[in-house]
Amino acid sequence: MAWRRLWTLTLATTLWLGGCATQAPPVVPPPVAPQPAEPQEIARGLASWYGEGFHGRATASGERFDLNALTAAHRTLPIGSRVRVRNLANGKEVVVRINDRGPHIGGRLIDLSRAAAAQIGLLNSGVAAVVLLREPAP
Repeated sequence: MAWRRLWTLTLATTLWLGGCATQAPPVVPPPVAPQPAEPQEIARGLASWYGEGFHGRATASGERFDLNALTAAHRTLPIGSRVRVRNLANGKEVVVRINDRGPHIGGRLIDLSRAAAAQIGLLNSGVAAVVLLREPAP
């Protein structure tokens, strides 16, 4: 009878201690920072700029043209949309808001404000090959 008590006590102790056993926490890898994706290309073509002669005139959006603002004219992009313009000759970029319709010269893709043209090195040449990239909404 003593061996039964000893056996029961040993079994109870083993089960009790086994229930207290802990497992090591699972190894969780550190979070990986998301890689910035290259913006989606919209179009390629020639960009030009417009400035002094149009400063203060009404644009297609109804606002006054400001040659010092980062804006642009495009034939079909929605008014108010933002687009990144990259000069293919030097890699410089500028983000502009479409607020007008144009350009009104054949063979041109986009007309930039004077300020936007200056940021991508377009003032002296007047025209440059560019790529338009989709810019996420702010």
